[in-house]
Amino acid sequence: MLQSYDAHIGTRFVKTEKDLLIYAKLKFSSYLYFMNDSHFGAVEEIDAEFYVYHVLTGSVKTEIHHHSSAQLVYAEGGIVHIFTDLKHWYLPARCFMWIPAGTPHYIFSTSPKVDLYNFYFKKEDNESGFFDEINIYSVSHLLREMILYTKDWDGKITKNDGARYYFLKALKGILPEKRDKKLAFPVQHPFPNDETLLKIAQYIHANLEKPLSIESTAKEFGMSTRTLSRKFKEMLGMNYVRFLRSLRITRSLELMIEGKYNMYEIAMMVGYNSLSSFSNIFKKVIGVAPSEYQQKLKGNR
Repeated sequence: MLQSYDAHIGTRFVKTEKDLLIYAKLKFSSYLYFMNDSHFGAVEEIDAEFYVYHVLTGSVKTEIHHHSSAQLVYAEGGIVHIFTDLKHWYLPARCFMWIPAGTPHYIFSTSPKVDLYNFYFKKEDNESGFFDEINIYSVSHLLREMILYTKDWDGKITKNDGARYYFLKALKGILPEKRDKKLAFPVQHPFPNDETLLKIAQYIHANLEKPLSIESTAKEFGMSTRTLSRKFKEMLGMNYVRFLRSLRITRSLELMIEGKYNMYEIAMMVGYNSLSSFSNIFKKVIGVAPSEYQQKLKGNR
């Protein structure tokens, strides 16, 4: 049961009309592992300057919540979906997301092999810049090794924990400089909270292999092309083509991680009629060619 949201009280689940709509559209398979929310209370304890909570079981899902500590989420081996406000972020493997303190968010992944590393950091005085901005970054070699070093850690880390405490302090301290800004993948887009537009988005996602012109989609839902175009611009701040492109590219990231298909097959599965057109759009959105991204997934950087 979702609890009420109170910005003045520690960690809470969010219950607003918008949040419930977000939650309703995310009715995924029952096999998803629900992250145990019992650790949220401990995260809020005054002496919990650091808290570690890793989920190494594959598919995960959380309720919509927020906490007074900032969170670093690192994905190894799959794609993690993170909803914040009206944006849907895609956290690819070997990348981390920084979520500032107090940011309502929702996390899930259906990737069977994903390891989800979670670090909670109390906000310090005079923090600004990097620590105030929500974003996704590719990790450097050093940062990845530091994250993986904590694989067996769990729970609150205080000054009494000696080496672990100072290790996490160092990890947090190098984040602004050791994130890989050249190979960052801040893939995100607004997600509709209008009921009709939500159904259209779900239809698009289920039929990505088809041409899906704005004319054919508008006809499918009994509206004019002009009306559908206006809905996208007014409610999402982006046009239909850009939204479709975003869904296609992020779906291609998931297919790459599965490792079952070659690049041509992936291009066809997400609606491109040639490998070259897929590669050009992929590089425009992600910043690197599909082959380079695939090498990154394999750890060849």
